[in-house]
Amino acid sequence: MRTAFRCAAMLLALQIMSARVGLAGEVVKIKITDLAFSPAEITIKEGDTIEWVNEDFIDHTATANDGSWDVAIAESQSARLQFDHAGTSKYFCRFHPDMTGTVHVVAGK
Repeated sequence: MRTAFRCAAMLLALQIMSARVGLAGEVVKIKITDLAFSPAEITIKEGDTIEWVNEDFIDHTATANDGSWDVAIAESQSARLQFDHAGTSKYFCRFHPDMTGTVHVVAGK
């Protein structure tokens, strides 16, 4: 009886761990090169994370036009932000306002 209980407990734990992994989403990279976000427009799913990779030799930000999020990306570094809600966000670099991008977040997995 103990063996059956232990097996059931292990299966339950594995199911819970598998469900948590599914919630994490994917990491999608946006490069920053020559004072531009590439790609400048992207579509991701709820729960996905954007990683901005700064290949320039100066600092940048990815800042939502509405001020709801702001990510600092130091020169030759990267930074991440997870998007949990569907919608569209336009963003820019606070240091270089001509650098702009758009993130479309769609519902579902």
